[in-house]
Amino acid sequence: MRNSRGFTLIEVLFALMILTGGILILGNSWSGNFMRIRKSNMYSDVASLLERKMVELEAEYTGHALTEIPETREGDFGSEHKNYKWKMKSRDLKFPDISAIIVGKDGGGADDNILSMIKQMTDIIGKSIKEIKVTVVVKTPRKEMEFSATDYMIDYNTGLAGLPGAGGAPGGAPPQTPPPTGGGGGI
Repeated sequence: MRNSRGFTLIEVLFALMILTGGILILGNSWSGNFMRIRKSNMYSDVASLLERKMVELEAEYTGHALTEIPETREGDFGSEHKNYKWKMKSRDLKFPDISAIIVGKDGGGADDNILSMIKQMTDIIGKSIKEIKVTVVVKTPRKEMEFSATDYMIDYNTGLAGLPGAGGAPGGAPPQTPPPTGGGGGI
């Protein structure tokens, strides 16, 4: 009988295969985690840049007429974020024609006054609201990715305030209410 004190070649190869498999699994999990961390950082940067640009544009155009907002603008975020660009597109808000819904399928719906009033309201609201879509474009080594957010700018100086009988003062000023009179116990 032989007294062996070492490992056989098969035992050594089997141990190396187990060790190699463990290292590969560990390496894949680390690379996956690094990829997730990079994506998480990119998404965080995109969210903060998108929010920042939305606030800047809102501050820039608040108090101005909606016609002063250009249809398109674009730019970058400087050397701090050199792989990021932004684009802005604006358009007038378009409402669908809802008169067919109001009239109904059977044809016995609303009269001409109501339909005319709805048409005027959709026109007024369409002129008072502008949709602004801001897109942040991220250039990665593989592709460009776009992330967008939409905001609505409202011009309170156009619209209902100038219409007769709408309850508002001309020119968008708030309606004047008489000061309360004193005394009186209520009902």
